[in-house]
Amino acid sequence: MSLQQDIMSALKEAMKSKDQTALTALRAVKSAILLAQTESGAKEDLTEEQELKILQKLVKQRKDSAAIYLDQGRKDLALPEIDEAEVISQFLPEALSDEEIEKVVVATIDQIGAEGMKDMGKVMGIVSKELAGQADGKTISNIVKSKLS
Repeated sequence: MSLQQDIMSALKEAMKSKDQTALTALRAVKSAILLAQTESGAKEDLTEEQELKILQKLVKQRKDSAAIYLDQGRKDLALPEIDEAEVISQFLPEALSDEEIEKVVVATIDQIGAEGMKDMGKVMGIVSKELAGQADGKTISNIVKSKLS
């Protein structure tokens, strides 16, 4: 079953159970996917990688918003954002631990023979592609920096 079908069935369930948080989050996902499909030059169907990028972006937006709200002492606005991020996250693959990411980074560095920060872009490109949907770019970047410095 494709991601879009999963989201549509979850949206129907949220409607039946009158879960407003899930409804809001799933409608945002549906909207983002439809926008990506109708962009000029876009193909009719999105690849799984494109769908995962959209979901990651939506989760990151909500987490960033929640962090800003918490910094400003607005817990009442942060909680819905965190809840929506959790709803969207259930459609993402299981995230890797830092140790697992580190293993991939070290293997990639050894494979391409990276020496120092000048090769960070090469390493980031390969690792980001390999771990798409399983790790966020910031975590990967921090691990690559620590290994190359």
